[in-house]
Amino acid sequence: MNKQLVLASQSPRRKALLSQLGYHFVCQPANIDESVVDDEPVLNYVVRMAKEKAQVIAHSTEPGINRLILGSDTCVVSQGQILAKPTDLADCIAILKALSGIKHQVLTAIAVTDGEVMDHDVVITDVYFKALTLAEITAYWHTGEPQDKAGAYGIQGFGGQFIRRIEGSYSAVVGLPLYETSELLAKFGVFSALQQTKNIY
Repeated sequence: MNKQLVLASQSPRRKALLSQLGYHFVCQPANIDESVVDDEPVLNYVVRMAKEKAQVIAHSTEPGINRLILGSDTCVVSQGQILAKPTDLADCIAILKALSGIKHQVLTAIAVTDGEVMDHDVVITDVYFKALTLAEITAYWHTGEPQDKAGAYGIQGFGGQFIRRIEGSYSAVVGLPLYETSELLAKFGVFSALQQTKNIY
């Protein structure tokens, strides 16, 4: 019996990335408490979020339905602090000024469960920003792009011009690491379009 793949997210970026690999899936966002526990290391937090998202959807699945749930979470971290989505222009300025001219990290965790077994992976990418002016940040805010982005920027959009280089996975910064996701899903018997055909030749 084929497994139904469920992405525990409504993120258009994660949906696009998963589609890019040729998977057939449905989206079911997970409603969880995303608060950080006191003194919780960032790595622990991002893994916990991905696992909880997957678990919530798995627990809501009716018995007998063969589903595989993929949860993911991404954190932008600078000097040990998680940078959330900006609440207004002033917040966006504060966040991007903190990233201006320095290196920060993006941590993306993925978790997969069939309701019984859970496995996960984490990808850490270093992102190097150029020095930003107040005028650049303000103009960027008015594009509307930073409003729903952790760290107040999107590497795949206008914000890409602020990034001098990255060390790690581009797709993980966008929201879903392609290589690690395909490898993890394959462990559970769900294969990308390319993995399904690689044995033909």
